[in-house]
Amino acid sequence: MARYRCDYLVVGSGIAGISFALKAAESGKVIIISKANLEETNTVYAQGGIAAVTYEPDSVEKHVNDTLICGDGLCNEEVVRIVATEGPNQIKQLIEWGVKFDRTATGQYDLAKEGGHSEHRILHHKDNTGFEIERALVQRARLHKNIEIFENHFAVEIITQHHKGIEVTRRTPEIACFGAYVLDLKTQKVHTFLSKVTLMATGGVGNVYLTTTNPVVATGDGIAMVYRAKGTIENMEFVQFHPTSLYHPGERPSFLITEAMRGFGAILKTQDRKEFMHKYDSRGSLAPRDIVARAIDSEMKMRGDDFVYLDATFLDANDIKSHFPNIYQKCLSIGIDITKDMIPVVPAAHYLCGGIKVDKDGLSSIENLYAIGECSSTGLHGANRLASNSLAEAAVFAHRASVHASASISSIKLDENVPDWDYEGTTHNEEMVLITQSYKEVQHIMSSYVGIVRSNLRLERALARLEILYNETEELYKKSILTQNLCELRNLINVGYLIIKQSQLMRESRGLHYSLDYPKNKGSEF
Repeated sequence: MARYRCDYLVVGSGIAGISFALKAAESGKVIIISKANLEETNTVYAQGGIAAVTYEPDSVEKHVNDTLICGDGLCNEEVVRIVATEGPNQIKQLIEWGVKFDRTATGQYDLAKEGGHSEHRILHHKDNTGFEIERALVQRARLHKNIEIFENHFAVEIITQHHKGIEVTRRTPEIACFGAYVLDLKTQKVHTFLSKVTLMATGGVGNVYLTTTNPVVATGDGIAMVYRAKGTIENMEFVQFHPTSLYHPGERPSFLITEAMRGFGAILKTQDRKEFMHKYDSRGSLAPRDIVARAIDSEMKMRGDDFVYLDATFLDANDIKSHFPNIYQKCLSIGIDITKDMIPVVPAAHYLCGGIKVDKDGLSSIENLYAIGECSSTGLHGANRLASNSLAEAAVFAHRASVHASASISSIKLDENVPDWDYEGTTHNEEMVLITQSYKEVQHIMSSYVGIVRSNLRLERALARLEILYNETEELYKKSILTQNLCELRNLINVGYLIIKQSQLMRESRGLHYSLDYPKNKGSEF
């Protein structure tokens, strides 16, 4: 098997991973691992935009306050201030790298407003901001002389002392990362990638649920790898369900109807065309996502409906087409003219607020291992993410991690004393149904029992069923030559377990975690 060596190993190719890679490449050799092509990331699917203070009357204090309110008392205020303060400079860096944000006729940036924001502060590119950011970053990364790219390569495990025959537990001090074992998806061979610094930027976990706006690559790989390596994982109970994905049964991933449409004036209505959000929150359709998602879930269950409507028909048709061209074309392709017809929408798993616990420089509990972007838990989001804060967080922490890592890279030595991947006793799995069926079962368990609304009984039932799948999958893993499907199933089971166990530890309803056994009443329906 091949052995590759680098200063920085980056696992993931969204805004977090590539931003870090471009900066780290100034001080050493970078290898980027992507399990699909570079462009297939959560970043590409981010429609709304990136939140940052740009013009008065907005201010850092307002951005901080909005974030803290949305996070329901669980944000790390120091981190919130870091992102709100440093975000504008990182957006300037994105612009220098070629990202084009929309401007008004006067030349100012066209700032949108989304739920939970007190001011217009969302920079965007039409309704496909993430695609535009990814385009610019990938273009630069492919041309950089210090960056080597391995597409269609799947990181299986990070390498620690455990792989050198040393017992590692969660109490082991100074667990260190020496790189990763990586599966070449074309040859099915596992190669050894040795690095001084390893960065996890693997995105979210949306595919642990049946309905998600995330791409099929979002299977929680980085979180699962770090958990198995005995790293610290936190706040996994806080899974954000986007209130408005397009109701189009059979389509995966679900097409996102950006929150910016509600910021633009669109209103949520039941199927009998009645507004309902003011029953739940005085902010109506612009309430934070957790409140809106639960309200929609409540209305659907009470009424027995499969969806609610988002109504933009009363808004200026030309403005709608100009601001949301991709949504307009997508809906038109299935017979819905959003300037005349209301849009059927349902909540879908969208964003994970927890993940690999990191400090203010993106460093995890494992030495020489950083994590940034959605797979990390920085303390910014608390119990609920404020809309469009995630891209800003990724850019800020990519910068902070690159500065911190580059300062120590010269003092870190590559550890060559690492064995190659052990194939002994493994054979090709002849029954793919064992994997595909278990994959579906995980998604059904999580969607039915660990979704928008939970209870102690649902969580207990989910855990019992997931444990059976865990045991079956681990047995299959030990005796099988590795495939992407098998590795992803294993990761999803780990992620589901973490969401369930950390939900069970929550003895209250807060933010995105709502339990029937611990309801709260703060003057609203919830």
